[in-house]
Amino acid sequence: TSGEGHMMAIRLPMSTKPMYLYLEDGVPTRSTGFFNHNALYEVNLPQAGRIEVLKGPSSTALYGSDAIGGVVNVETRDPSLLPSANAYAEAGAYGWGRVLLSASDTWGDNGVRADLNLTRTDGWREGTNYNRQSATVRWDRDLGDAALKTVLTASRVEQQTAGSSQLLRDDYLTAPTENYTPISYRSVKAVRFSTAYEREMGATLLSVTPYLRYNDMELLPNWSLTYDPTVYSTGHSSVGMLAKVRQDLPAIATRIIAGVDVDYSPGGRLEHSIDPVREANIFTDYSLGEVLYDYDVTYHAVSPYIQAEANPTDRLYLSAGVRYDRMGYDYDSHLQPLQEGSHRRPADTEISYDHLSPKVGATLDLGRGLNFYGNYSHGFRVPSEGQIFQQGSAENTVGLEPVLANSVELGMRGELGGRFGYSLALYRMVVENDILTYIRPDGLRENQNAGETLHQGFEMGLGAVLTESLRADLSYSYAQHTYEEWTPRPEVDYGGNEQEGAPNILASTRLTYTPSFVPDGEISIAWRHLGGYWMDPTNLHEYPGHDIVDLSLEMPVTPEVELIGRAMNLTNEHYAETASFNEFRGEEFAPGMPRTLYLGVQYRWLGDKQ
Repeated sequence: TSGEGHMMAIRLPMSTKPMYLYLEDGVPTRSTGFFNHNALYEVNLPQAGRIEVLKGPSSTALYGSDAIGGVVNVETRDPSLLPSANAYAEAGAYGWGRVLLSASDTWGDNGVRADLNLTRTDGWREGTNYNRQSATVRWDRDLGDAALKTVLTASRVEQQTAGSSQLLRDDYLTAPTENYTPISYRSVKAVRFSTAYEREMGATLLSVTPYLRYNDMELLPNWSLTYDPTVYSTGHSSVGMLAKVRQDLPAIATRIIAGVDVDYSPGGRLEHSIDPVREANIFTDYSLGEVLYDYDVTYHAVSPYIQAEANPTDRLYLSAGVRYDRMGYDYDSHLQPLQEGSHRRPADTEISYDHLSPKVGATLDLGRGLNFYGNYSHGFRVPSEGQIFQQGSAENTVGLEPVLANSVELGMRGELGGRFGYSLALYRMVVENDILTYIRPDGLRENQNAGETLHQGFEMGLGAVLTESLRADLSYSYAQHTYEEWTPRPEVDYGGNEQEGAPNILASTRLTYTPSFVPDGEISIAWRHLGGYWMDPTNLHEYPGHDIVDLSLEMPVTPEVELIGRAMNLTNEHYAETASFNEFRGEEFAPGMPRTLYLGVQYRWLGDKQ
């Protein structure tokens, strides 16, 4: 959504709901109880070693209960064996600048790597500048029959209005650089520290990872200024541990993985109403009003799990697992309970949840690079603290039920001759007790459990080496996301309608040319397609979708120096990052960035051991 924000859509509609699990080296970046859909801006993505995406709830048993839509695991880079350094500087339109610095080396049994990310921009729309600083330090130590990996990461983001600030249709079409909410802002701080200890003892692997977390955010949201203007701060600290044992049983070709995740996260929220000053459509200033929410809340969880993996034949792989989650909140409000108006407050309370989440899967290898797979998985997600204790105008949010998901997936993948690779997946996921936001005619919002939503579709990926210099990659997804049962009011029934923000088609194609006369050079052109989608649950207003073309160039100048160029939205498409409709404000669009050029230079140095 431009800026440093994002909305995830993995087998679910585009939304800000807590349906995903974000990890860094396998450790959750946030506590389950304090979900933030923008969690990836607390991670140093540009300097990641790799980014792993697991789709659907099939990973719940091993990774955690949040993973209904999927898991995004960002892995830090390994320390280098030889002394090395890397510097990248990039400049672009609208005051964009980025510097990425890295240094690494290994001394005996110790390897160290340090990364620094400094990014800033003025923003292409008025009042949308931001600055970020991120740093990662990783220390790997070889202990002979064991190993330690210690990671310290920190991020700070200071951002004016997020790129998702929306405009009315006329301004979206004629004045996309306009910004109605220049007074909005967010200030984000995140620090994480973990030490992973792994020891192999024959057929046994022991892994223990204690971790500490700190997350803090101060926010004046742009999206609620017209109907519920507030400013608030929220955050939490965490102490936790991931522990597991992996046992191989060669005699029966089986592996057992058993473990437990522990999380203790005290946090809180302080929220004030504000009295904004508005000139025409522009919010220019505000004064602080009454305290709406002021509470401490502690999230705690203990989640044991076990998974078995077996190879009954050379061609057949089976897996089955189950996870038990025992979770809860201890909530203590510093204000009196309130059960009327638009900012109701629950009384002090303790809430607990417990649930079993099973999964089974099988993969059949037919040889010659072809295999088929299938799995059934059950997902479980407790409401976040904001959904429960920021009650708003809803009659009862303390009683919100956990979200349950049942997913079936079938697929195939393979390759031909090392030049052509393909994958196909079909899935069907039924979500019960989905926590949905009902937007009333006056613009106020209420969280409530819906009866059922259905998510089904297929995904396809193709990759082909066309010539020695030319490669093509295609990904395509067709999905339907529907309300099966949702009656937010006796007179309102959305059952049978498609969900808003849920395009049926997502697709992308990339052509990559590596000229033989320029070793390590590369030219790439990518086309991204977002299909049309409904802007409201009544299915009366539709965004038509859009197509974006990007171009990138990597050109070595010397063995150490490389020039990198990017042209984003090459055709200067006029499109919306998000589009929505409600009866209070009508149709609204967050305009996407026009054609934008960037140029960078990268220097790599690799030394020798003395």
